[in-house]
Amino acid sequence: MIIDFEGEPARSLTERRRKRSPLRDVAGMLRSFAYAVSAARLLRGVEPPGGWEERAREHFLEGYLEAVDHSLLPSGQEQINRLLTVFELEKAVYELRYELDNRPDWVQIPVAGIQRLIEETAPA
Repeated sequence: MIIDFEGEPARSLTERRRKRSPLRDVAGMLRSFAYAVSAARLLRGVEPPGGWEERAREHFLEGYLEAVDHSLLPSGQEQINRLLTVFELEKAVYELRYELDNRPDWVQIPVAGIQRLIEETAPA
C-alpha cells in the first residue's frame, strides 16, 4: 500500500508546487524504503527480509530509469547518482528536523540515512 503523497507538510503549498528535478521525488521514494524497513521494526517488532531495502531501491530505480524521459535528467549515470545523493541527503536532513519536532523515537531513521550517504560518498 502506498500512502502520503501530500508532500512535505513543513513546506508551504507554493514551495511544494514549485517545478523541480523529478529526481527529488525519486530520492523521496528511496528514503521511504528506509522508513518502511524501520517502521516494521519500530511499530510491529518485525524484522524485514534481509536486503529488502536495497532490492526495493534497486528495482525502483531500474524501473524509473527505464520509463522516464531522459531529457529531464542529467546526462550519464554518474551525474544522476550524484544528484540523487544530494536530494536524498536533503530529504534525510528534512526528516531529521521533522522527527526531532514530532517523533523523537524515530530520529534514528534519518540519522542512519545521513550516515549511509556520508559513508557512500566519503573518499576511499
